[in-house]
Amino acid sequence: MTAQTETYEFQAEARQLLQLMVHSIYSNKDVFLRELISNASDALDKLRLEAFQNKDLDVELDDLHIDLEVDRVARTLTVRDNGIGMSRDEVVGLIGTIAKSGTAELIQKLREAKNTDGVTSGELIGQFGVGFYSAFMVADTVTLVTRKAGEAETTRWSSDGTGTYTVETITEGGVEPHGTAVTLHLKPEDAEDQLHDYTAEHTLREIVRRHSDFVTWPIRLETEKTEDGKTARQWETINSRKALWARPKDEVSDEEYREFYKHISHDWLDPLRTISVKAEGTFEYQALLFLPSRAPMDLYYRDAKRGVQLYVKRVFIMDNCEALIPDYLRFVKGVVDAQDLSLNVSREILQQDRHIQLMRRRLVKKVLGSIKEMMTDDRGRYDTFWREFGRVVKEGLVEDPDNRKAILDIASFASTHHAEETTTLRDYLDRAKDDQEHIYYLTGTSRSVIENSPHMEAFRAKGLEVLILTDPIDEFWVEQVGEYEGKTFQSIAKGQVDLDDADDADESGKADEESFAALREWMGKTLSEHVKEVRLSNRLTTSPACLVGDTYDLPPALVKMYQQAGQDVPVAKRILELNPDHALVTGLRDAHAASGDTTALAETAELLYGMALLAEGGELPDPQRFTTLLSNRLAGSL
Repeated sequence: MTAQTETYEFQAEARQLLQLMVHSIYSNKDVFLRELISNASDALDKLRLEAFQNKDLDVELDDLHIDLEVDRVARTLTVRDNGIGMSRDEVVGLIGTIAKSGTAELIQKLREAKNTDGVTSGELIGQFGVGFYSAFMVADTVTLVTRKAGEAETTRWSSDGTGTYTVETITEGGVEPHGTAVTLHLKPEDAEDQLHDYTAEHTLREIVRRHSDFVTWPIRLETEKTEDGKTARQWETINSRKALWARPKDEVSDEEYREFYKHISHDWLDPLRTISVKAEGTFEYQALLFLPSRAPMDLYYRDAKRGVQLYVKRVFIMDNCEALIPDYLRFVKGVVDAQDLSLNVSREILQQDRHIQLMRRRLVKKVLGSIKEMMTDDRGRYDTFWREFGRVVKEGLVEDPDNRKAILDIASFASTHHAEETTTLRDYLDRAKDDQEHIYYLTGTSRSVIENSPHMEAFRAKGLEVLILTDPIDEFWVEQVGEYEGKTFQSIAKGQVDLDDADDADESGKADEESFAALREWMGKTLSEHVKEVRLSNRLTTSPACLVGDTYDLPPALVKMYQQAGQDVPVAKRILELNPDHALVTGLRDAHAASGDTTALAETAELLYGMALLAEGGELPDPQRFTTLLSNRLAGSL
């Protein structure tokens, strides 16, 4: 036998994370076994799928299983599977290091959670796929021995979870069967620290029953049986292996659903909602879906895994099947089991398969319908859901026109109606005035910026409710949706807004237009580099000026997003609206009438434009020039 052994140091972040996991993450340390069994189950799934796809792979599929091996004298527990196994590179990449983007963010959140009563650290760990390391909570040393199916080399990984780990490649002799064995050298039993005796048969049975009873593969435990005075050891399957999605709902407890969700999602919080789907007829399938109660940390990572598990006749086909769930529902977890798909179906074929498309449409409608029911039946859970996932769901308003109405029905938005509570569009329309033709909204970077925007002044004075849209996706969907139940979406920062009563405004409006005509014409020429037009405003009550876009212009924030994405988008000049009742505007009018075009007046006009831009949260084209003009003007006034 020859061996190649190397010793590595854990990365600094990995050491910090391991220390946090060992000392403070889990309130219930029993879940380490669920994680190891879940990993073993995944390895068995992958072996069967690989055998279907690679006919040259010579493996037996008749006796796939997970064994729990106990040595009470040595105080070791081994979780062994005969699944796909791992190569040396995979061991180093997946087990030897924590090479997950966002590890620093996870460590920070764990530290914060440690000092927060309302959140336990264990709620976070599953979101980063490092559940294997939970073994160090109950073990002083962890040893992993693995051989990948179809390969000759065996790899042995070992660590005490502190500073280093070793990786040994055995090239001759001592070759393990394909699969993986994780051996835990257990810490002493400690009731105060909730360290149970994990070599005890009754303890292992209870953990498996509570956490892994539904695993498809047999979980076996070697037990002693006495018959006719003779004692013999034999393997006994200790899980029921019943697929929850195939069982009648009245035969499955809420606890079983919650544990199944945690098994497939590696989440530690209970799901907000369980969704069961059963379709019969020419194409049969079953699905069990879950809405999480907290957004995973990788929700917006481009390379994050997404989608549900796909089975065919209870045979695992693939994890993260994106073809079944649209991207805007990527947080949905669960299992879909079809009856009539090919066992060796590929991802490319899935995208074209008519049955897959039918399932996808049905599942989307079921999920959206379930969210709507939650909005009606359990507003507290709905508010939690929308706070965590609303920003993602709104992506569907752009991506999925067929379900746009259903998404708008379940959406809720901040508005000027309430400082904290959100509103649905239906509630907004119920509060709207009888003659109101539009659903008014304003987009911006934050609620405070929007509420202090000059565009809000007249709407606030008139008691008109305005939706406050602060998510980046809001800039996109409002441009495409158009209307809801016959009422058009209208940005209060675009187009003409007529809020005055016609009888009251007619004569005064004409007088204002005449008295400000010369000023508007002069300012239009003076600021022609920045604005396309200067006109009087009826949306301002206290601010001197504001900038608005034409009805069909792209908003500045959307233009900026396109440009940051590398797209060449023309920037349209906007319209400067003046408040004819503001002292600064009337003073500028009178000064222009008295002295005409002067440098000082031109600078004042430029300052007025800059103030309007800053008031809406925009960026000055030349901040240095603006501050120089302003400081000179202030110095002159003093």
